[in-house]
Amino acid sequence: MIEVVNWGNSHAFGDSLAAHHRLRHKCFVERNGWSVPSHEGMEYDQFDTPAATYLIHRHGNGPVQGVARLIPTTRPYMLKELWPDLLGGDVPVSTQVWEATRFGIDDDLEPAVKRRVAAEIVLGCLEFGMSMGVNRYLVLMPHLIIRRTIGGAGCNFRFLGETRALADYPVAAAEIEVNAQALASARAKIGFHGSLLRRHDQAAVAA
Repeated sequence: MIEVVNWGNSHAFGDSLAAHHRLRHKCFVERNGWSVPSHEGMEYDQFDTPAATYLIHRHGNGPVQGVARLIPTTRPYMLKELWPDLLGGDVPVSTQVWEATRFGIDDDLEPAVKRRVAAEIVLGCLEFGMSMGVNRYLVLMPHLIIRRTIGGAGCNFRFLGETRALADYPVAAAEIEVNAQALASARAKIGFHGSLLRRHDQAAVAA
């Protein structure tokens, strides 16, 4: 399942928010060597605010396997504040456009499991987006991940601006369409047609 966590409901999800920050540290600081803030093995930045929603892939109280951070563009977001030139001109500010960042998968998982977790997080982003009236996400990722993981899930995407090397990776901004067709395609790709999301009310009942 994918837990839908924010600062307001994190109490209902046990240690999920802290565990998600630990996986981010493992992915982005330990593995990728990013120079970003961390504290006691937890990675964070200035965009981890009450406006952020975190999709956290885990089964019960098991280890967190994958994460993503979603922020509405009506609030400060990474591409707008740090690299607006990578957006190719248009800098969206809209309740219908959200930014998806900190997409990370535990590298210790078996390759097939990693692919499944990545596909499920993409599906979770689409499902959450549809529920919130989102029509597109902005991402900043390596080309290969956009093409293989986002495109491989059946999503339509479009590169926006120039490619740039960040932390020794060639990355680019892209926009991803969020609509019923994309959701159906992503579900068909992994053969799952129910809801992957576990929300606050469900967590409270389980507790």
